[in-house]
Amino acid sequence: MFDINALIKRFEIEGPALKSASFGSGHINDTFKVTLKDKEYILQRINTEVFTDPDSMMRNIVSVCDHLNKKRDAAGKMRALNFLKNEEGNYLTSDKDGGLWRCMDFLGGTTSYDVVPSPDIAFKGAAAFGWFQAALADFQGPRLVDTIPDFHHSPKRFKDLRNAIEADAAGRVKEVQVEIDFMLEREAGVSKIVDSLAAGKIPERITHNDSKLNNVLFNAEGDHALCVIDLDTVMPGSALYDFGDLVRTCTCEAAEDEQDLRKIFLNQKIYAALVDGYLSAAGESLTENELDLLVYSGQLITLEIGARFLTDHLNGDHYFKVKREGHNLDRARTQIKLVQSIEEQWADLENIVSESRKKYIYCVS
Repeated sequence: MFDINALIKRFEIEGPALKSASFGSGHINDTFKVTLKDKEYILQRINTEVFTDPDSMMRNIVSVCDHLNKKRDAAGKMRALNFLKNEEGNYLTSDKDGGLWRCMDFLGGTTSYDVVPSPDIAFKGAAAFGWFQAALADFQGPRLVDTIPDFHHSPKRFKDLRNAIEADAAGRVKEVQVEIDFMLEREAGVSKIVDSLAAGKIPERITHNDSKLNNVLFNAEGDHALCVIDLDTVMPGSALYDFGDLVRTCTCEAAEDEQDLRKIFLNQKIYAALVDGYLSAAGESLTENELDLLVYSGQLITLEIGARFLTDHLNGDHYFKVKREGHNLDRARTQIKLVQSIEEQWADLENIVSESRKKYIYCVS
């Protein structure tokens, strides 16, 4: 469907490619690892239906990577991605069918985790996102573009859900009434972060907005994190979005699309490791109001993503890639079960955050 050698030539890479294969587990873009004689690259086709302003997206990414590569972490281990320019000096290039591609160096000798294997890895992954947040706190460039406007605007996500329910485009509303009721019963509480940002009670920051553990590369032994990746949704937002998504994606040891809901529950040991890791790196750059909303953020983002999965299921599966009938519904159900687990353990989670604040925060701004 596309010519790998023609594409890498556009990025002034001397071929030929010895091998290319699909790479990673992302839902949106098409990603390939390209192996040459003496080097490897990541070649990625941008989903322009999702990212409708790819030029601005790449400006965001490159600006953030340039800033991060100047900062590094205290041990000099963290780094940022390096993107290649094409022969015309641009970071994006087109194939013969109009598809948009980018190319970056492949970081060899690394590993990533789709499911959290231990509290230690959870701590290190959360610390990587904490470093990412703290390192960008003094970013001086122009305000980043909203790559996907209202990406974490929870009230609007629930409005989308209501619109999907009303339209019932795929004729699926009747079969998911239990899930719909669960979501709508909690709708009134989803505006707290949006309202706090609008009122200036919490600061707008540069945030990753897709802070899953598999978006952190570790060294092969898992001794330390090296790089935060998948920066397409880097844009203005709240640090609470990133921490909340860490909770959503890391604290349950089952897969996001697990069909056996008995496996879906929040693991407090992993949660404590996430809080400790994140606050160890970012804690002193956060405000009191942000810290007070940490537990809430986990519930909110899990609920929001569940609403998005359910909306896509009702609309006929147009946004997230699906591999089976009802795939998005399975994803929505795991989010619902995890929200229930968070709510059941709320008091314990507040205690965990309180103890972590005592350990890692000495002078809160």
